[in-house]
Amino acid sequence: MPQSPIYDPRQPQVIADPFPSLAQLRASDPVHWSDILGGWVLTRYGDCRAALNDKRLSADRITPFRDHLKPSARARIVDLLKTLGLWAVFTDPPAHTRLRGLINRAFTPRAIAALQPAIQGLVDALIDRLPDRDQIELIGDFAYPLPATVIAVMVGAPATDLDRFKLWSDDLAAFVGNALAVPDKRDRAQASVVDMSAYIRDLAVMRRRQPRDDIMSGLIAAAAGGDRLSEDELIATCILLLFAGHETTTNLIGNGMLALLRHPAELTRLRAEPELIENAVEEMLRYDGPTMAMTRIARDDADYGDRRVRSGDRLYVMLNAANRDPAEFPQPDRFDIGRADNRHISFGYGIHYCVGAPLARLEAKIGIASLLRRLPGIALAAGNLAWSDSFVLRGLRALPLGIERAATEVA
Repeated sequence: MPQSPIYDPRQPQVIADPFPSLAQLRASDPVHWSDILGGWVLTRYGDCRAALNDKRLSADRITPFRDHLKPSARARIVDLLKTLGLWAVFTDPPAHTRLRGLINRAFTPRAIAALQPAIQGLVDALIDRLPDRDQIELIGDFAYPLPATVIAVMVGAPATDLDRFKLWSDDLAAFVGNALAVPDKRDRAQASVVDMSAYIRDLAVMRRRQPRDDIMSGLIAAAAGGDRLSEDELIATCILLLFAGHETTTNLIGNGMLALLRHPAELTRLRAEPELIENAVEEMLRYDGPTMAMTRIARDDADYGDRRVRSGDRLYVMLNAANRDPAEFPQPDRFDIGRADNRHISFGYGIHYCVGAPLARLEAKIGIASLLRRLPGIALAAGNLAWSDSFVLRGLRALPLGIERAATEVA
């Protein structure tokens, strides 16, 4: 009888809790060839951090995927391939340098800090509007609308269209995140990219006529100023921001609240010492981060550990495995909101470090602190949790919580 693979991300128990399998892999085969994934799985902190900063590896996983497709299959998702191929996260220098430079203008420390009052106001409004019953669903009621509203307003899209963004983003997430049980994910993502592109194009027409203080107007002005941002790049960049601008934070808030509620001593500690919230958010990112893996393609042969990675090979940089490497983090499986020297790589490392990391941290800090302050009686509801089956993204589909209604009056 053939042996079962040491790491099979398709298994329900691995989707729910990947960390035991990843720990076993890190200890026994840290540079592991996976027939299931068709690539190398890196699980040690040192290897993962090095890979994210290795110029021999490319972030462009769209071109080899496209080239591998038959012409008929490629034609069915031509718009999807074109759009994703223009995303900064899937490009290398010099294209990445130019795109990243334009995006960076909207995410300066001053610009993010200036958002704090608006984010706090939105958080308070969302908590005020929580359903009047003894159970809420944190993802749909809070963790999604918070960052989705913020990034929509930043980009220049009306927050009233969040339901449309959610449908489009879910289809993109199934494709980009390598969802394991969505058979028609390519066709769905193609249809959503077409619809979202038309939406962004119409919005850009209005912004050219009446510019506002938003990212889209800024990108349009930059293109007019000679920064060579094409129409396709403008649309692709706005789609990326609307998608990525909420996905990470939604998962961070959901996973972070789950970790707190599963560790009541740390929850009690944070309530008693609210000044620990920034440190607590960093530990949430390390302990069960919102991004499971990043993908790289080898440009040249390279050695990792005692394995030779060949040109064209795919590498899966397992961020959440690296963040629990005992060689880097003492007692890595312990959730400790007071953990010092927390050098996790949940937002990546090197030139592709997440441009929205400061915004995600701010949203999580304000959101989680406010939930704990306003809902002192919050607790996990009974029942099994439903996790996204994405191999790349790590997040809950839903997080049912029990609350004491009287507690919502505490401000």
